[in-house]
Amino acid sequence: MEKFTIDSLLNVFGELFSDEVSIAVSNTKEYIYYRPSKRIDLKISAGDPIKKGTITDKAFSTGQKVSEFIDRNVFGIPYHGMAVPYFEGNAIVGCVTAIYPALTEGKSVITVKTLDGWKPIPFADVMFLEVRDRKTYVFTDKFTGVHNKALQQFEYILPRETFIRCHRSFIVNVHHIKEIYPDTHSTFVLEMKNGTSIPVSQSYSSYFRKLLGF
Repeated sequence: MEKFTIDSLLNVFGELFSDEVSIAVSNTKEYIYYRPSKRIDLKISAGDPIKKGTITDKAFSTGQKVSEFIDRNVFGIPYHGMAVPYFEGNAIVGCVTAIYPALTEGKSVITVKTLDGWKPIPFADVMFLEVRDRKTYVFTDKFTGVHNKALQQFEYILPRETFIRCHRSFIVNVHHIKEIYPDTHSTFVLEMKNGTSIPVSQSYSSYFRKLLGF
């Protein structure tokens, strides 16, 4: 069988994503590959240096996966991005970045459906989000509403330093965790400040511990 070139292999990976996702690959100094999508194009070219403030730059700075909203000041286009650095031994040698279109500017609220209309909830007031019966429920201390976005979409919208995916059905606001208890099979149970118990599944437990530093 013929060997894949790096470009052909990356193009195959690009086809696995939707038409909305652009893909960029870089070493530690510059981009070495870029595939724009039909919905968003940051006009990156191979050889372009990595700009400060981009999602790629943030992944290099933190040494781990980063997903967040980047405003229009960097590329002239607002976008949601996820960047994952890759290593040789213990050294970071590059990064793969997925770039998603931002339909609006960065927000600081989640607007949920109520019986009579809609209610904007500040991020700080959101305790956790739960997917149940194919609906995403947004919980505060005194209010629960429904949103039409999938939980995965909220991973790119909500600030990463505050909100953590801990289960396929839950994203939690770490500022509303009262205590963490060990559970079976290397998992945990979170006691939220309102008394709700939320599981941390085995597939998320290592990531959760790393982000919270325990």
